Amino acid sequence: MRDQRRIRGPALRPTLVMSSPVDALGQASSPGCNMALSTCCSFSAWQRRLPFLAWLPAYSLQWLKMDCIAGLSVGLTVIPQALAYAEVAGLPPQYGLYSAFMGCFVYFFLGTSRDLTLGPTAIMSLLVSFYTFHEPAYAVLLAFLSGCIQLAMGFLRLGLLLDFISCPVIKGFTSAAAITIGFGQIKNLLGLQNIPRQFFLQVYHTFLNIGETRLGDAVLGLVCMVLLLALKLMRDHMPPAHPEMPPGVQLSRGLVWTSTTARNALVVSSAALVAYSFEVTGYQPFLLTGEIARGLPPLQAPPFSVTTANGTVSFTEMVQDMGAGLAVVPLMGLLESISVAKAFASQNSYRVDANQELLAIGLTNTLGSLLSSYPVTGSFGRTAVNAQSGVCTPAGGLVTGALVLLSLDYLTSLFYYIPKAALAAVIIMAVAPLFDTKIFGMLWQVKRLDLLPLCATFLLCFWEVQYGILAGTLVSVLLLLHSVARPKIQVSEGPVLVLQPTSGLHFPATEALRDSVLSQALGGVLECSHICSIDYTVVLGLGELLEDLRKQGISLAFVGLQVPVLRALLAADLKGFQYFSTLEEAEKYLRQEPGPEPYNICEDCVPEHKVALLKA
Repeated sequence: MRDQRRIRGPALRPTLVMSSPVDALGQASSPGCNMALSTCCSFSAWQRRLPFLAWLPAYSLQWLKMDCIAGLSVGLTVIPQALAYAEVAGLPPQYGLYSAFMGCFVYFFLGTSRDLTLGPTAIMSLLVSFYTFHEPAYAVLLAFLSGCIQLAMGFLRLGLLLDFISCPVIKGFTSAAAITIGFGQIKNLLGLQNIPRQFFLQVYHTFLNIGETRLGDAVLGLVCMVLLLALKLMRDHMPPAHPEMPPGVQLSRGLVWTSTTARNALVVSSAALVAYSFEVTGYQPFLLTGEIARGLPPLQAPPFSVTTANGTVSFTEMVQDMGAGLAVVPLMGLLESISVAKAFASQNSYRVDANQELLAIGLTNTLGSLLSSYPVTGSFGRTAVNAQSGVCTPAGGLVTGALVLLSLDYLTSLFYYIPKAALAAVIIMAVAPLFDTKIFGMLWQVKRLDLLPLCATFLLCFWEVQYGILAGTLVSVLLLLHSVARPKIQVSEGPVLVLQPTSGLHFPATEALRDSVLSQALGGVLECSHICSIDYTVVLGLGELLEDLRKQGISLAFVGLQVPVLRALLAADLKGFQYFSTLEEAEKYLRQEPGPEPYNICEDCVPEHKVALLKA
């Protein structure tokens, strides 16, 4: 009779870490305890969906002070950047500000990173420019649809899809984007006009019209770049604060820290003041930003159709026009945001919930589209400012959002005088760090094959962004599949031939394993300790292999089978299947020395502990 005893689940699973004190107390025995347990679990679920409930009860005046400082610092950074990034997106400047405040408020409730700031970024603005044809209606609709896709991914917990975009692909895309965005601002830096936006045409026409450079714009743009670089270097090399510092030194350090942190606002404001001074004299040597719509955008549904000179473009036609952008924009937005959040969480020793981040950015884009926002994501530069300013909670975003709203209401008339060359300098200095000069040398030293997806993405992104990302991802997946289809098999020759696959065994590798064993034409041992699962195709391939070897009078022994693999092979009832617990036992058997007999496919011959695990 076969042993019918079953090993219960807990004996086969690791001990679970209790998520709350109530869980650790075990099952409650009374209705009152059951109600308390239900209430606690319900509150824990609310905390997971609304993370601010976890930190808000412990909020203090010290946190409020640090969050206000950080919020102001980020606000002074995002306002000039938003105006500049709208230019990259090919939209009127106010759309940059429309996109800069919704993420601040949504992330307060849903965000799991205290450092991350959501808003317009250089890369997202480039993608918007590419897929929306510089039409605000298309940009707003793209924000709405991207938000819906991101929300769906968050609810379905599909964040794992982002894992298929490898680091070389990301680096190739961001490096190409840095060059595309940076060179796209050369025309504004030099005061050139009527330059097309397509990259290769842009390069050609920029050099063709270089003789039309406006001296005022060129000088102002270069001066702004030098000032931004100098202030950044000062910020990076500022000594840390010490409590023992004299009050005068602390005040001086605070002024320098404020000036260097808000360097974008400082440089842009100074450039606007210079431009205004020339305007008063009646001579204007700079190209200016011009009129910006004043006030908050109207609350309205996204445009599901748009009227043009050629008639009305329906919703279906708009979706068809945006094409691959409906996949590229939400995915790249999620990738950029979650990458930034995880980087700063690791740096500051806390964890973020990737699926909760999907919900936060998805809701930001969905609600933002109701206020004329284009798609946004997490900003690395502004997140760095936030972290360096000592932010304690996402409440710092409330200050940033309020500052953007105030600027829309009261400062838009002053934005008229901001020179385009100054905004171009802000963009160029912001995207310069995106070009990773060390990644090529690093991949050459670590794994040269990873240069293939990097170069494929980098080069094709200059032609079409989606082709670059698709090609790089495809090359990465092919490299991954190659390692699965052709696993390395370590061969140890001795008295008995030992073959050890150094990775898992899946159906594409069946023929490779078969050829490797048959090419030896000798009996041997297949050491399977690295194989944790097999599929039906592998089982069939092993059965055919054993049959071929049996016809040739050759024995093949299996060693180190894990429980799921052993269960599958026993269920398949393979003829000639011989399994040993140790390599030494298998070698003795194959050398025809006295020793233990192999475990055949009969369960009664399998060790008792194996039978228990198999039956469980």
